[in-house]
Amino acid sequence: MAKLALLGGPALGAPAPEPHPRFTDQTIDRVGDLLRRGQTVGLNRNCAVIREAEAAIAAWHGVSECLGLSSGHAALHSALQGLGISTGDEVIVSPYTWGASVSCVLHAGAVPIFADVDPDTGLLDPASVEAAIGPRTAAILPVHLYGQPANLTALARIAAQHRLALIEDGSQAHGAVHAGRRVGSFGDAAGFSCMGGKLLATSEAGYLLTNSKNVYWRACLNTQHMGRAPEGDYPPELAPYVDSLVYTYRLSQLDAVLLQDQLAKLDDENAGRAWNVAALQAHLADSRVLSFPTFGPGDAPAYHMLSGNFDAAAAGVTRETWFRALRAEGVGVFAYVPSPIPTWPRLHWQTYDGPPIGWQATLCAAGVDYRQVAVPQAVAKIARSVEMGWNYLDRQPARMERLAAAFWKVEEQLDALRAWEHAEVVA
Repeated sequence: MAKLALLGGPALGAPAPEPHPRFTDQTIDRVGDLLRRGQTVGLNRNCAVIREAEAAIAAWHGVSECLGLSSGHAALHSALQGLGISTGDEVIVSPYTWGASVSCVLHAGAVPIFADVDPDTGLLDPASVEAAIGPRTAAILPVHLYGQPANLTALARIAAQHRLALIEDGSQAHGAVHAGRRVGSFGDAAGFSCMGGKLLATSEAGYLLTNSKNVYWRACLNTQHMGRAPEGDYPPELAPYVDSLVYTYRLSQLDAVLLQDQLAKLDDENAGRAWNVAALQAHLADSRVLSFPTFGPGDAPAYHMLSGNFDAAAAGVTRETWFRALRAEGVGVFAYVPSPIPTWPRLHWQTYDGPPIGWQATLCAAGVDYRQVAVPQAVAKIARSVEMGWNYLDRQPARMERLAAAFWKVEEQLDALRAWEHAEVVA
């Protein structure tokens, strides 16, 4: 086998993911037609493309209500607004996720409480969630990270037992399945991101799902133009409060068209992603240094990213050295979450000396000290985690074989890599 590229040999040239998102000519023509007619704004469901997109998404997920929004963060914030979660409330969240899964709670005026995660998947651990429940807990907000479905059966049971709201963050998980059902349909509400890097990709958009008209309308009241009051079935009890004191989270007509058209091909793209994951994992099944999470019957990820775990002790090199060797061969590996969110300085109101942030006063009043939060399983996952962007949308056996060959090239030359790492440390 050729010498590692990191050590001066030729790079294997692992295949890069495909360009994503992909838009059909029909979709581009539909968007172009809106632009030519100057129709970019959609204020509510009286706009046909907004109505059609929301109806299609709701039907696909198997829920009654979908509210199109400007981003995934807007969707999560709107869910909290619709459920009436605000000042004085606590929401149990993950320490291992993208920050929007937590900042939506802060922006609602509530207090995030961190539970721990499963060290293989990085998903919220139901036992840790239950242990974190206190007298001010109002909701649980699990994240379907990397497109992996959280244990919604256990989390829904806990939420029901303690009379808490359950809010799903499905921003990376359009089409993921738990217990034979698509995620987004289990909780009291769910938020999804549809920015250009996601599975259901537009330019910048999102949506809220719920089976509650009450949650839908209360979310509209606080986040939509005039609360979407011109829609025909607006609740009369909310009418006195309709005004323009809202978060401007509107969905544009352009993105509504993209949502509807992208949704039509999402199942096929997800199937292609899953087939390629299975092929790669089969090629790497005997690896001593890289493993992947497994999922039980009735659960199936939708692969926004592929996440695995690196065994540094078995490899005899650090994860960063292993990353460098793989990147030199053309494999785009990285670690998605840099550190547990409760360690981030902007949450430490006791010591923070940066620009003013609205949530500092909320955290101070609550007396929460995130510097004392222990999430050892999140720390373990962060130390081992290996991520890859997974825009391999069509079945590609040859490309998966070549991608696996890059991993094997590095693994089969770990002795040389150890020597190189030692020399770098000594130097």
